[in-house]
Amino acid sequence: MTDAARGRDPTWAAARRRIEQGDHYCGPDGPRPRRRKVVFTRLLDLFAWGLKLTPLYRRGVHNALDLRRTEFEIEVPGLPSAFDGYRILHVSDTHLDVLPDLVPAARRLLDGVEVDLLALTGDVHGDHHAPVEASAGHLMEALSDVRVNGPRLAILGNHDSEAMADTLESLGFDVLINRSIVIERGADRLGITGLDDVNSFYTDAARKALDGPAEACRLALIHSAEMADHAAEAGYALYLAGHTHGGQICLPGGRPVFSTLTRCHHGAVGLWKQGTMTGYTNSGLGVAYPPVRFNCRGEVAIITLRDGR
Repeated sequence: MTDAARGRDPTWAAARRRIEQGDHYCGPDGPRPRRRKVVFTRLLDLFAWGLKLTPLYRRGVHNALDLRRTEFEIEVPGLPSAFDGYRILHVSDTHLDVLPDLVPAARRLLDGVEVDLLALTGDVHGDHHAPVEASAGHLMEALSDVRVNGPRLAILGNHDSEAMADTLESLGFDVLINRSIVIERGADRLGITGLDDVNSFYTDAARKALDGPAEACRLALIHSAEMADHAAEAGYALYLAGHTHGGQICLPGGRPVFSTLTRCHHGAVGLWKQGTMTGYTNSGLGVAYPPVRFNCRGEVAIITLRDGR
């Protein structure tokens, strides 16, 4: 199936591959040298090597497997009445190829869950040396006992290559790459816009999609919170993100040591506000390397929308 048939810009894949193979990552505020991330990755490798020599490594892996299911309601201004009580399963940053033992833990956590919408906000992939089919297969196993009564929507994260879009489409997801869909319940309509990753693979097409023709009530699925100001200005009511893993390694009290955000740092963890728009940054189901967590639990979130009028 062609990109046009999937509703994608036919030039998107080539543009994405150019950034993937280039010397710079691209964010909303412009390009930044890829070598910066290379240096950060080397430092992480050194940290992981040292951590493995201590009992803290085993404790950190144990912490990573201690998942939680976060459930809460959000009042959404302008929410059509037919969508009052609409349940969204928000899953992000699964990275299950990095720590496959998370698969059975996640499956137990999600057993019997029933929702109206599944929103996957990027970073299915984790280990760049692993095939995308492997990480996607782990994801489907983790979600196998979830009942979804409506759409299964996904976007790409900064760890996901261009090839992940086709892989997720083949598994039944509608992958939103700088485009919007409308969900209808009777005469009521809810708009959802999904962008390609904006932390590392931002293009002007993302901003144009965000500012495109609008439904009265719109939700944004964006891998990181780095477009929060633009989304609020465009009139979105709810913004769902991931990317930060909640910090993954945090100080006591859950304060992240690093957020990995280049802008909109207030959206690093949990619930936040940008003007009248509510945002939620999921702490992620999985982990990046090293596969440990401290003072920060992995999660899936079940969000119930409520009419805020």
